[in-house]
Amino acid sequence: MRFGILGPLEVLDDDGTVVPVGGPKPRALLVRLLLEAGHVVPAERLGSESPNALQAQVSRLRKVLPVEFAGGGYRIAVDADDVDAHRFGRLAREGRQRLAAGDGRGAAVVLREALALWRGAALADLADGAPAVPLEEARLAAVEDLVEAELGLAEGTPVGPLRGLVAEHPFRERLRAQLMRALHAAGRTAEALEVFHEGRRLLAEELGTDPSAELSAVHLRLLRPEPSDPVRRGPPAPITRIVGRSAELDRLAGARDARLVTLVGPGGAGKTRLAVEAARRDPREACFADLSAAPAPLAVAAALGLRDGGLAPSAAPDPVQLIAAALAGQELLLVLDNCEQALDATAALVRELLAACSRLAVLATSREPLGLTGEVLVPVGPLPAGLAAALFAERAAAVRPGFAVDAGNAAAVAGICSLVDGLPLAIELAAARLRQLDVGELAARLAQHEHFALLSRGDRTAADRHRTLHAVVDWSWRLLGDEERTAAARLSVFAGGATRTAAVAVCGVDEAALADLADRSLLVASDGRYRMLETILLFCRDRLAPPERERLERAHAEHFLALAREADPHLRRAEQLTWLATLGADHENLMAALRRSAAADRATAMRLVAALAAYWWLAGRRREVTPIAAALLDGPIEGLEEEYVSCVVHAEALASPAHRERAGEVMAALDRAVRYPFGVAVWGMARVPGAGPEPSPVILAGDPWNRALQGLGTALLDVLGGRPDEAGLLDVLAGFRALGERWGIAQGLDWLAYVASWRGDHALAHERWAAALTALDELGAVHEAADVLCRRGHDLIRQGDLDAAEADFRRAAGSAATELGLAEVARHRGDLAAAAGHLRRALDETRPGNAGTVFIRGSILTAHARLAEAGHRVAEAARRHEEAWSAVQLAPFPASLAEVLEGRAGHAALTGAAAEAARLLGRAAALRGTAVASDPDVARTAAAATEALGADGFASAYADGLRAAQ
Repeated sequence: MRFGILGPLEVLDDDGTVVPVGGPKPRALLVRLLLEAGHVVPAERLGSESPNALQAQVSRLRKVLPVEFAGGGYRIAVDADDVDAHRFGRLAREGRQRLAAGDGRGAAVVLREALALWRGAALADLADGAPAVPLEEARLAAVEDLVEAELGLAEGTPVGPLRGLVAEHPFRERLRAQLMRALHAAGRTAEALEVFHEGRRLLAEELGTDPSAELSAVHLRLLRPEPSDPVRRGPPAPITRIVGRSAELDRLAGARDARLVTLVGPGGAGKTRLAVEAARRDPREACFADLSAAPAPLAVAAALGLRDGGLAPSAAPDPVQLIAAALAGQELLLVLDNCEQALDATAALVRELLAACSRLAVLATSREPLGLTGEVLVPVGPLPAGLAAALFAERAAAVRPGFAVDAGNAAAVAGICSLVDGLPLAIELAAARLRQLDVGELAARLAQHEHFALLSRGDRTAADRHRTLHAVVDWSWRLLGDEERTAAARLSVFAGGATRTAAVAVCGVDEAALADLADRSLLVASDGRYRMLETILLFCRDRLAPPERERLERAHAEHFLALAREADPHLRRAEQLTWLATLGADHENLMAALRRSAAADRATAMRLVAALAAYWWLAGRRREVTPIAAALLDGPIEGLEEEYVSCVVHAEALASPAHRERAGEVMAALDRAVRYPFGVAVWGMARVPGAGPEPSPVILAGDPWNRALQGLGTALLDVLGGRPDEAGLLDVLAGFRALGERWGIAQGLDWLAYVASWRGDHALAHERWAAALTALDELGAVHEAADVLCRRGHDLIRQGDLDAAEADFRRAAGSAATELGLAEVARHRGDLAAAAGHLRRALDETRPGNAGTVFIRGSILTAHARLAEAGHRVAEAARRHEEAWSAVQLAPFPASLAEVLEGRAGHAALTGAAAEAARLLGRAAALRGTAVASDPDVARTAAAATEALGADGFASAYADGLRAAQ
């Protein structure tokens, strides 16, 4: 809760809601308790009420406030800093201490905060005004301290309010002396002397005394100013070490011959800190002028110390010449900070000073260039990820001793730095929150876009624009014109930036406006794109009215749906890499359009899923779409049949059997060429073979890629059906190569390699797999590449190269197939415990009946059975073999059946059924259309059966199996 007694009593709860206290008596009682918050106040000091009456008043207060009885008195159990009077006292003391230490600007900030707590006369609810006297005196003393601090700043202190204070308190000689100094600094020395004479007359007439020694000394300095060299203000001494700006400092060191260098970047990038560090390292004398709070000539003159001699640049006939005269012939580095506040005036001043002072160099900081000929620009942008994390770690350790980035929090730290755009000020504000939050919670809340609420507690002595993240961005916003603000707000509809074409189409923002916003560091321009930093984007988005935001989001979705449809046919041609790069550059926009449409326009969202099917798969991004696609499945599909099928495919395991069945019915009912052929390809890969009617060939008519895809489907059915036809696969490969389409080329090469590996031509198989991986790597199709790596890994096991096999499986990590492969490597090495762990994870990632894992589940269960056999758990092995046989019945391709039969053959040999083992091996070879060369498990089974039956007996039983399968 918050309590105010510097004015009428005010009690606010944590939400800022007023808490009613009651009438005059309970209000007066509460004020007396708050004057000594946290301490016991004896009953006799709480008013003239009788003990019973006092107890009644306390009881009323206790219904809403934490008032306690203790030791013959009462206490309100609140922190003193929750009471404005105590908070004022603390801040006033801090301000006075800063003033005594020479930190005038810091003192001014703190003292203004203290005085802002006053809402009227102190303790207004007490009939007895005596307790308010010391508070009013403390207030006046704080005002004097603030004036003293402001007199030492470039902007000075306003004369008008100070003259009013002197009129209200004519006998306070400190105020009078301050008014005299302020008038003198403004070039009004005659008025300052008149203020002294008026005070001396009042003191003599009213009090019969003379002016104090301090007031007389000021008077004497005005009459006889002592000549002295101006004292120039150097760069402020930094409190912390600069982190992550070595490259910029090197560039600044290399640009020392330039006469005008401007550090340009968004607010919070650390331009001032970098300029201070560069000036400290520069061998030349440096003078530092902050232009944010005073006109440029006045601020520069004050920084040069010209005011100390009574000069008044604002009143001089030509202030620029006055400054130039002071710098004539001198070598000096003049640091001008915050030039964006009055850019044109600052640019004019710099141009004239550089022309008049040949040995002057200027280092400026600004959110946009000064635009002068010869200006050298040094961009100051966000920190790279590693340097951002280093800055966070250093600042976090300052507020939470012992903090360090380690394996447990590295991802959260990286996320925090990314979410605040790598801006040093935002990183420091985030690190400061570790006083209250742990790093994981901080990252999670930033991910929910709570930037401005979280990063709102900066250094209270910093300039207002640097105390919170909101203030940093608001400073830039206030410098924009109305048209620029409108453009910036509209551009916040984009995620991850936009091209000029997109900005015009969606927002109606022309190229000139984009260039202006880029110059003002509201946009980052790079490679033909314009991007907002996340913090700026969130600020600008909040400036959009809801109807305008909805209109822009609709236009945004329509634009990117049109882009997706334009790109789709090109993704099935030789130019697919160019179009993948085009869509990849706008991936964040595509996802934003999809998410927003999923919430507001289901039909558009479904069209985006379908139109981008080739992109999702070729770019290895299909898993990002899964939850959104699943959320779109329920609802009408009339006119969206093809889009619905694409959503079912992309929903993967989240699509129910009912939705998969419905998708099959939709595909079977199609009697026209599909709009999105790649959707047919992924539907064919995802469906359970034999589940439902087959679609009509007409759906792939009329397009060379469609014909090649149709040929691929036929060839794969032949391979899996026990008719491995390399000629057909070579024709498919030729078709895709004629188009230059890498995904299809990789599919053809992969299956050709698979067939070659079955017959033992390992060199040819690996040559083809290597070419397939090259094509998939060019696309970025990581999931398809993982499938290829797993097939190659199993062939490496058959060749006995377990290390190379393990490397392939680990490179493909992240699926049940990779866990199966690693389990097989471990089993062949004899590490049964490791193999068991991998198989548990593999089985956990599959579910019976899941279309996405139906082909591999039988293999995993067979591997489980073989592992049980290696551990002499025969009964468990038998059960696993039966489970494997049941699993492959869901997709009874002969090739899948053959693999399970070979596993059962091994179990038969182990249990003494050698003839059955040989028959099963023959049956498997017949189903697959070939035996798999070099398979160590099959070879071990065949050897055991041959040893038991003899060569002729084995051959006879094997032949029986061949005939049975046929």
